[in-house]
Order: sequence, then C-alpha cells, then structure tokens
Amino acid sequence: MLLQLLRIKNLALVEDLEWEIAPGFTAITGETGAGKSIIIGALQLLLGERADKSLVRTGAEMCTVEAIFHGDYCAKCNAQFDESGIEPSENDLILKRSLSLAGTNRQFINGSPTTLANLKELGDDLVDLHGPHDHQSLLSSERQLDLLDAFANAGDARENFGNIFRQARALEAEHAALNTAETAREQELDLLRHQVKEITSANLSAEEEMQIESRYRLANNSRRLIEIASAVATKLSEADEAILSQLAETQKLLRELEKLDPAMATVVNIHETAVIELSDIARDLGRYTENLDLDPAQLAALDQRVSLFESLKRKYGATIPDVIAFGERAAQRMRKIEGRDEELQRLASEIATHRAESRKAGETLRKLRAKAAPKLSERVCRNLRDLGFKQSQFEVRMSEMDRARASGFDAVELLFSPNPGEPLKPMRAIASSGEISRLMLAIKSALVAQDAVPVLVFDEIDANVGGEIAHAVGARMRELAKRHQVLCITHLPPVAAAASSHFVVTKEVRGGRTFTQLREVTGKGRREEIARMLGGKSDEALKLAATMLDQH
Repeated sequence: MLLQLLRIKNLALVEDLEWEIAPGFTAITGETGAGKSIIIGALQLLLGERADKSLVRTGAEMCTVEAIFHGDYCAKCNAQFDESGIEPSENDLILKRSLSLAGTNRQFINGSPTTLANLKELGDDLVDLHGPHDHQSLLSSERQLDLLDAFANAGDARENFGNIFRQARALEAEHAALNTAETAREQELDLLRHQVKEITSANLSAEEEMQIESRYRLANNSRRLIEIASAVATKLSEADEAILSQLAETQKLLRELEKLDPAMATVVNIHETAVIELSDIARDLGRYTENLDLDPAQLAALDQRVSLFESLKRKYGATIPDVIAFGERAAQRMRKIEGRDEELQRLASEIATHRAESRKAGETLRKLRAKAAPKLSERVCRNLRDLGFKQSQFEVRMSEMDRARASGFDAVELLFSPNPGEPLKPMRAIASSGEISRLMLAIKSALVAQDAVPVLVFDEIDANVGGEIAHAVGARMRELAKRHQVLCITHLPPVAAAASSHFVVTKEVRGGRTFTQLREVTGKGRREEIARMLGGKSDEALKLAATMLDQH
C-alpha cells in the first residue's frame, strides 16, 4: 500500500498544496518554523485525530485534507466498507476530511460520508506516526502482542485458540441463560407455556392470512356488491323490458331477414352468440349474489378470526408467518427449560471439553511466544546500540492473565531503559519523544518483515543525535523503506542524504501574507540543501554534502 498523493488546502500557513509521494524513503527538511509540522498535522487529521477550527487558514471558511492510497489493501477492506455503506474500490483508497470555521467536521472514505471512528480505525491500519504526538500504534498492549505473534509466526496457533475460546464463551453464555434462578425460571416457563398454547390453539397456517383478509374485505362490502350485481342481473333478464326479452324479439326479426337474404346468416350468428353470453352473465351474477349473502353467524366467525390474527400479530410478530416462527422458538425454549437438568449437564460437559482444549491450545501459543520473546529482545537491543543507546536495555516481558482472552492467556509488555542504572519501564512511560522515536525505529527494523502497517512517518526523531548515530538512523530508514513507505521530517544531513527522494519546506511572504510551500530537490538543489543543513553553502559543506549523497 502506497500513500500516493496528499492534498492540503487552507490549513494553517498552507493555501494550496498537492504532494505526489514516491515509494521508498522520502526526507522532508527545512528551516525551523518553515511549516514542516503542517505535513504531520494534515496526516493526523486524516487519521482521525481531534481537530480545532483554529487550523483553518486566516481568511478562509474551510480547510480540507485529502489523501490517495494505492495498492491491493483496498480490496481487503471492501467487505468492511460494504457493511458501513462505503463505496468499495479495487486499487485506490481516497480519504478526505474537512473542517469549517463553524466547527463542522466532515469526513469521507471513497467519496462516501463516514464517521470519525471509522476513519481512525482505517488510519491505524495504514499509517504509523512516530514523534511528538500520540498516534503510535506500538504503545498499545494489544498491538505489542500482535507484533510478538507475528515475529513468532504464531498466527495459526492464535487463530485456533481464538476459535476454541469463542465457542467456549458461547456455550458458557447458553449455560448461564438456562441456569437462572428457580423463581425466574418458573415465571419464564409459565409465560412460554401460555404463548405456545395461544399460538398453537389458533391453528395457524402461513397461507391463511391472505385468504382470510380477502374474504373479510368481500364480506364488509357484501351489501353493496349484492346491490350492484342484482341490478345488472335484473336489467338483463328480470325487468319488464329486460334486455334479453328485447333481444328475443330482435332475434325473430333477424331470422326472417335471413330467410329473405341468406347473406345475413353471419349477423344472425353473432346476435345469437351475444344472447347466449348475456344469459351466462345473468346466471353467473345470480350465483355470485347467493355466495355473497353470508349469514350473520358466518360474518361473526370471520370477524372473530381477523381479530385473533391482529391480536397475535400485536404480541408476536408483524405477519402470521412471524407469529408461527415465534411459537416455534418459544416451544423450543420451553422444551429446553423443561429438560433443563439434562441440557445443563450436556452444556457443562461441552464447556469442560472446550476448556481443556483451550488450555492445550493456550500452552502451544505460549511456547511459541516464549521462544520468540528473547530473540526479539536481542534483535531490538542490537538495533538500539546502532542508534546510540550503547548501554540500554530492552525486554519483551510476558505474564499470565487471570482470565483468558481471544488472544490467549498471555499479556505482553515491551520494556525499555535508555540508561544504565535505570529500571526497565513500559514504553508508554517514556517521556522523551526523541528516545521513543528511536526506540520505535529499532523495533520497526527488527519487525520489518512482520509489520503490516504500510506507511511509517517519523517526525524529527533526530533529537540530541549526531555523528555516527545519524548515519545509523539513515541506514535504518533506508532498510525499512525496502518493505514500507517511509516519510521522515529531519534536521540530520546524513538522514536526508540516505533518502531516495527529498522535499524542502519553505516559507515566504507575499502581499503581507505568509505561505508555506513544498518542493522536491534533486541534483545541485539537493546538495545545496544538505550543505545548508551542515551549516552553510561553503565549498567544504557542498563537498561533504556530495560525499554523503554519493554513499547512497
């Protein structure tokens, strides 16, 4: 996954910036106060950090930050996107966030509105920010355990334990629900018996509802229907001047016409057919009125059936099939409670089996972790020595939890002591941003093959660092960039020289307004920028800058 493009508009000193970012290791440099931190601020906004309307550039109504990520990670997110109503994507993932002076926050994923929580969850999987800020995934104990398991290749063992753990929890929940207090159980049983009896005695069928409703509508309109049908039948055959009587006269006349002119036979046949069809209509209407003429008892029974349906639907479901399904579930629950002792025994046996399996799977998982923990500790310690912590200590410490989780019985804490004589402390207790950033770099280097976060951002991790350590930091960055996209804001010339691409942040004043800009430097421009970082653009500084660049 690659952060391909970052757009910033009206954020602090940036009016309009579009940054195309290459794979590999990118260095960002510039004089103090030029606005390098705005790049970090823009990424923090996209990753779901809290925003303040003071970030909006003076004179603007709204600031926006947009990023395009490219890679096959997008396809992995599509199932989650579909559940959240977010537009899926094959290779491009577009994140956008806007903030207005009115304090309105809006965020989008692939053009679809989303919540800040969704944006933050996605951001945690895409970008790790390391520096004087809080967005550091390795500080969470869950993430530390994930990394140890990745280093130990314990993914299959952990998945197996998680499956057993979830099955056991489901059985325990079922056992607890069944093993309620006796009084509550009897009350529930009485209710279930009443519900099952009420639904069963109604003798329902899924098809009956539509049939009954149709008959009920006809019955309610029967008087008017009978009036209309009887009026038509009377006009056809029963009135003094009924249509069929008059047609009999016209039929006689047409037959005489046919005798005089045989060519009129067709007309006569059509007339006879019409008389037959009208007679059929008159008879059908008679039968129709007879069927509609329900007696009061039938009407009362129909009304009672419809009332029963409505009563049952108010209690148990929107439709009769829903009521039937409710009755089946209630009957199943009733049988379980009535056979409670046998069911409790069965569940207890299954729970015991799953607990034994979970202990066995947990022990397998613990052995993998215990074997990997000292190896990971040693690898990180070697990296720390290269990064200037000559006498530091680092330990991956495991402990057993009182209660298991889906990840196993173990808790993991990464401990660090930068100086001799100081006790090991959890990473989250380290106050110095320079220390924690270099520690993060050491850990990232040790886990380069296992860490799934594709974009790493280091913000001035060179605090109180120089000389050979600076070269080591640059080398580590370059090594990380083989498997990750690395962005580094730095004041160290050796780090900047190690980068595969180099951007400079500058600040200028135009028309009384301050503007922060970002431009790529190559060739002569890059040598001059590194020389500036070395202390000036003297011939010696330019030669040293060229030497640093030639080393990479």
